[in-house]
Amino acid sequence: MGLNVHKFLPLLAQNHVRFIVIGGVAATVHGSARATFDVDVVYARDPENIRNLVAALGPYQPYLRGAPPGLPFQWDERTIQAGLNFTLTTTLGNLDLLGEVAAGGPYEQLLPYSQDQETFGVPCRIVTLEKLIQLKRAAGRPKDLEIIAELQALLEERRAKESGS
Repeated sequence: MGLNVHKFLPLLAQNHVRFIVIGGVAATVHGSARATFDVDVVYARDPENIRNLVAALGPYQPYLRGAPPGLPFQWDERTIQAGLNFTLTTTLGNLDLLGEVAAGGPYEQLLPYSQDQETFGVPCRIVTLEKLIQLKRAAGRPKDLEIIAELQALLEERRAKESGS
């Protein structure tokens, strides 16, 4: 379905959802050349933010990615409060909603390791490059481990520019 960051980020921002972009989209923002096909965000789990999340995604038929069709899944505040991490398919594409992430914790713990940045035309929070590398290492999946070398090179390049060498 391609990268739907152009749809998800404005949708979440317009609905006042508090989130931090991680994963492949964050890697792209930091200069990675790799393609990504879903959007990964860590979301704040307070009641107001969960309400905003339900309202934002409700019209787009969120359903658990990989779950058999017909599985009873209700997209509502109660479901989100009872769960934590949701890998969703929607009519806009795939979205991973993470209540917390390995090596990053929940939204509030990850917040100091994120920065305000306009991303694909939308003001939002992006995890820092240093923290993204830690998150990828902690996830430990082959696809995460493959990108670490590229992210590390981007970090070294950025540090060299900042130090003027």
